[in-house]
Amino acid sequence: METTKAREVVQITLQVNGEAHTVEVEPRMLLADVIRHKLGLTGTHVGCEQGVCGACTVLVDGEPQRSCLMFAVQAQGHDITTIEGVTPESGLSPLQAAFQKHHGLQCGFCTPAMILTSEALLRKHPNPDEAQVREALSGNLCRCTGYQFIVDSVLDAAAQASKKEGQ
Repeated sequence: METTKAREVVQITLQVNGEAHTVEVEPRMLLADVIRHKLGLTGTHVGCEQGVCGACTVLVDGEPQRSCLMFAVQAQGHDITTIEGVTPESGLSPLQAAFQKHHGLQCGFCTPAMILTSEALLRKHPNPDEAQVREALSGNLCRCTGYQFIVDSVLDAAAQASKKEGQ
């Protein structure tokens, strides 16, 4: 005789891109799955599901975090930012425009995570050197580029921001 156990469901409220979202989840549900499937924010991609590729990176309290390694219940009480949260309603953010200008994206699968990781870097280090950019991006894998265009994009965005501040 088989018995089926009812799945435990909890209600949590997540602060995502400045907006509160109350959702019901199983305690073991990953943040990446909640973001994509419960909130419909599909800019967060899932690649390896082991935290190696970095495609699922979001910002949690401003720091890059692998959303495939974090349970959604752990994110309650934290500020989560996805690519949708850094993209203006019309046009592109300065960093996104730099990625476009320097061909820092190819297929686009890794791009949201690269941009979020770069955003976090530029907040901490507004004028990074190439080594700092490469170190920050070392946890984000891209199979389409040699990373130079991505690094060029981040450095250009930093230079443009620096010029803007100096005006």
